[in-house]
Amino acid sequence: MSLLGRRGTSSERSGPQSPPVTMEARVLWLLALVLALGSSSLADQYVGLSENLCAVPAKNRVDCGYPEISPEQCVNRGCCFDSSIPEVPWCFKPLQDTECTF
Repeated sequence: MSLLGRRGTSSERSGPQSPPVTMEARVLWLLALVLALGSSSLADQYVGLSENLCAVPAKNRVDCGYPEISPEQCVNRGCCFDSSIPEVPWCFKPLQDTECTF
């Protein structure tokens, strides 16, 4: 007696069989998941400070970055970026809001 004879045919087994998932389909699902998670983290990024808080005179700028920092990296750190004045920090700390609210 063959193995098929003892176990039954594939049509006699329980329930319908789902098609096999290919490696390509798995890769596509994984890529979609990574893209979805990546785009949701972009939405949480810091969007910047008001123009008033970044109106710091050049002589009063306190460095907040590092060499070759991009404007996006600077703003995401909660800092201001202004590259219009040479030889002063371009990524600098914003003015502090000193008004107290109760």
